[in-house]
Amino acid sequence: MPSVISTLMKAQIALLNPLINTLDLETQRRVQDGLGALGARVRAGQTVSCLEDLGTCQAAWAFPLQGTVHKAILYLHGGGYTAGTLEYAQAFGSMLALEAGQAALCLGYRLAPENPFPAALEDALKAYQLLLTRFRAEDTALVGESAGGGLCFALAMQLRDLGLPMPGKLAAISPWGDLSLAPDEDKNERDLVLDRRGLKRLADMYLGGHPARDPYVSPVYGDFTGLPESLLIAGGDEIILPDTRRLARGLQDAGIPCHMHIEEGMWHVYPLYPVPEAREAQRMLRDFLNGGER
Repeated sequence: MPSVISTLMKAQIALLNPLINTLDLETQRRVQDGLGALGARVRAGQTVSCLEDLGTCQAAWAFPLQGTVHKAILYLHGGGYTAGTLEYAQAFGSMLALEAGQAALCLGYRLAPENPFPAALEDALKAYQLLLTRFRAEDTALVGESAGGGLCFALAMQLRDLGLPMPGKLAAISPWGDLSLAPDEDKNERDLVLDRRGLKRLADMYLGGHPARDPYVSPVYGDFTGLPESLLIAGGDEIILPDTRRLARGLQDAGIPCHMHIEEGMWHVYPLYPVPEAREAQRMLRDFLNGGER
């Protein structure tokens, strides 16, 4: 049963999100940017950051203030491939660095519709290649939420296809893994954050006419052979919960160790919200990234 705090949070989301979903793209971007700025203030002084210029976009390292790091995370933010700045990525990426005691490379990848597929994937590949100049592949992890979670899987599939070293682990929170929005009897309409019409709009902007079932766009249709051990976390009330289940099934069918946690009564990307269930999800994420060690 959801906590009292999350129940109150759900009521607030139910009031605000219908309004937010009617806003134009630029206003929605400003709302998400505001969340990033808020997160940056909360994490101020807890990590050390430095910028990296990747040519097409920027990334930023986040390092814990104390201790020596031996592992690193590539963090890919959500936002439907159309919203989310580097500062937004740094907000949750810095938390990951702090919680896991690892370095985090936070990527401000190019956004659609100005830069449709494959721009985000190209930027993610550049960022991962940068990660490999400082850390061994087995000591790295791909972590992302929502669109960023789907992008983690797309990147892992591309790395395998290119014959590049695979990261040691992959963790995805509420991953968006099917931009074709294929009908699924398990899709529920209780989601307070997303709806089918909004998802279709975002998918069209990112695809730019590209086939929606390309595994580099919708990894649920891909080959999971050779992918890293994975952790999937999602809320039980998500409209894209079937994406999480299909990704997990693909990994399991390929013989890849996969850990899936579905928190009943919770919404899309709930681990990013200030609720008790989020703290538990963050603990699971930390333990997974550290292999049970800290």
